[in-house]
Amino acid sequence: MKIDLVFITYNRLEYTKLALKSVLADPQEKFSLTIWDNGSTDGTIEYLKNKVKDPRISNIIFSKANIGQVAAINQIWSHSKADLVGKLDNDCLVTSGWTRVLAKAHEGIDKLGVVACWHFFPEDFNYELAKHKIQSFGNHQIFRHPWTCGTGLLLKRKIFNQIGPIQGRSTTKYWLKIALRGFINGFYFPLIYQEHMDDPRSKYCNIHKMSFNYAYKHSFGYQTKAIKNINEYKSLHDKIIHNLLYDPFEAKFYTGWRVIYKKFVKKIENAIKFSK
Repeated sequence: MKIDLVFITYNRLEYTKLALKSVLADPQEKFSLTIWDNGSTDGTIEYLKNKVKDPRISNIIFSKANIGQVAAINQIWSHSKADLVGKLDNDCLVTSGWTRVLAKAHEGIDKLGVVACWHFFPEDFNYELAKHKIQSFGNHQIFRHPWTCGTGLLLKRKIFNQIGPIQGRSTTKYWLKIALRGFINGFYFPLIYQEHMDDPRSKYCNIHKMSFNYAYKHSFGYQTKAIKNINEYKSLHDKIIHNLLYDPFEAKFYTGWRVIYKKFVKKIENAIKFSK
């Protein structure tokens, strides 16, 4: 199956060097790679122009402005003729051979939608807590969830063409929309790891050599004001892990009246805690 990948960069040159090296490390992986830079100002453009060489790189696009990840994804995927499309961020280190495994899963599971590598650390996963969401499909297993991370993933291009361009700034709602159409989303199992360099546990994380504000300045969570300090980062991380391990994989539980009811219950619980 032919694969088109888009690798998106925006500053953080040291991350880009490491992440791109991991993507290109295995010469046996066959894909077409488009590198999209969103107007970097830290030497990334010069590095991409002069230092990056690989026959699998089909194009390097230098956007004059930071148009965001979604706009870049839509443009590349809309023009793709490949069987599968994928996305990579410049802050994650992928495991060699990941495209071969995920492509075989797509080949073997007709209804497979978004399937991704695990972008957390091994200690974040607990099999006993997650086994109720791991399902077998022929020779493949998927740890199901209606959405995955936004990097180290593959999606059938025909599904993207069927549903249309991604709306908004994040891919999460789009993955949910895919799941609501009856497609199977999740992480391949046994898990294929990708190291998120923004995680403070990563030896490459910028937080080890600079303040939180500088370390996370160009991260999506920081830009969307989802995180403001290391405690908020850890709190968000724990909530995401809890959601992935415990909560249902069926998309219906994340839309409609069920969501409204869940929010109502949460307000009641908070009110009770506050009154104590």
